[in-house]
Amino acid sequence: MVERIKDILSGLYIGFITLLLYAPIVLLIVLSFNNSRSRVTWGGFTLDWYARLFSNNQIREALFTTLSLAFLSAVIAVLIGVTGALGINAMTKQRYKLMMVFTNIPMLNADIVTGIALMLWFVHFIPLSFGSVLLAHITFNIPYVILSVMPRLQQMNVNIYEAARDLGAGAVYAFFKVILPQLSAGILSGFFMAFTMSMDDFVITYFTKGAGVNTLSTMIYGEIRKGIKPELYALSTLIFLFVSVILLISNHAAGKEEGGR
Repeated sequence: MVERIKDILSGLYIGFITLLLYAPIVLLIVLSFNNSRSRVTWGGFTLDWYARLFSNNQIREALFTTLSLAFLSAVIAVLIGVTGALGINAMTKQRYKLMMVFTNIPMLNADIVTGIALMLWFVHFIPLSFGSVLLAHITFNIPYVILSVMPRLQQMNVNIYEAARDLGAGAVYAFFKVILPQLSAGILSGFFMAFTMSMDDFVITYFTKGAGVNTLSTMIYGEIRKGIKPELYALSTLIFLFVSVILLISNHAAGKEEGGR
């Protein structure tokens, strides 16, 4: 009886938390199909906001900038993060612990502190522009990649690499044919994490961007002061669906690898 009550309470709690998390998203999706600009009155079903979304030059430019930043920063962060993870994994125990502390600090640090610090650093060396935002995104994405790859490195059987070298494989060939395939799930997870974090970022982008550079988050922030356009509901719906598909692909790839072990 007690266990049954616990199960019911647990289900109610999970349901309540799920409702708090997803009810606003469901409302956003519904409003993207509302033929009225009002948020409280249903004016009928329409796809006009989606049509206007793709004809809005400001939104198109912000979307292109956001996707470019996310993709470039994720790719570069993966290259640096994988290299860093390999180096950290080869360190002695004390140095390994120290480096992992340094890796976790940017993730625990407040975004506003990171954003202001990077802005003060950039204004002394480079003009605030697309390049400064890209460097900022790479900086905060690297720890996510390292922490995604490290568990795979620790689970990896290093004897396979040594065996490949003993059989005549060169260091580079053995890395790409032996090490890299075993890290692929962690690398893929790190890439998607970095991509999503870059798309989602506002605070650091706001402090490090130059004039004329707008991502979706900074553009929406500017639009809120004027009044939210229904086109932004449609845009947010598409972003939510896009990120959901990325997460499904990432989880499916990780599940296939686990199933193949």
